[in-house]
Amino acid sequence: MKNKIRELRKERKITQEELADFCNVTRQTIISLENGKYNPSIFLAYRIAKIFNMTIEQVFIFEEEE
Repeated sequence: MKNKIRELRKERKITQEELADFCNVTRQTIISLENGKYNPSIFLAYRIAKIFNMTIEQVFIFEEEE
């Protein structure tokens, strides 16, 4: 699953550590999300979207696998 976390975070001048703190996860989790190596739970996706004042669909891009 692709996402816009890195771009949104940089636009708003939020560090990985700050975003991790806001979401109650580790910085490593944010790094993994940004690199597409980890798919968040629906609860984490909601928290991240809420921080950016967006919907989950605006932050995360779901692509079906063939």
